[in-house]
Amino acid sequence: MTDFPKDLILENETILLRPLTEQDFSLLSPLTQEPELWEYFTHDLSKFEAFKPWALDHFEGKRLQFVIWDKKTDQLAGSSGFGNYSQRDQRVEIGWTWIGKDFHGTGLNPSVKKLMLAYAFETLNLKRVEFKTDVLNLPARKALIKLGAIEEGVLRSHTLLHHGRRRNTIYYSFLEEDWLKIR
Repeated sequence: MTDFPKDLILENETILLRPLTEQDFSLLSPLTQEPELWEYFTHDLSKFEAFKPWALDHFEGKRLQFVIWDKKTDQLAGSSGFGNYSQRDQRVEIGWTWIGKDFHGTGLNPSVKKLMLAYAFETLNLKRVEFKTDVLNLPARKALIKLGAIEEGVLRSHTLLHHGRRRNTIYYSFLEEDWLKIR
């Protein structure tokens, strides 16, 4: 992913995002043990051996996956990433996000998304940022709408999940002008 330094760190007063390393797998593993976290995901990270396949695009430079450090608790809290970047089209996707159960409802996820949106729009000067999720993942959909993302449409039978179900994927986005309203 050109224009994304491999050592990119994003930070505000409450969180720090830094690139994922293989050493983080064992540190993140205790956060992954809730089976319901993986209902809508392509990989079941409650199984330690799933970390490397999940992170492969990151290590091959196709995605920039961050670990989320919660400064309030001084703990790793989960992960989120940039991917599907198109410099020509001036767009990127934010996704591959998961947060440990103890951090749900703390405001951490919107803080992560806003920090990443700010980088995409204010540093890279992109015109569009995309999000996608399982159409059945109502908590994620509600969170994206609450953040101000615009629902766009559904791709049917779009993605194979780790347990064999094919998900219908719903897309959301922010355009540059949307970001100017919420930042």
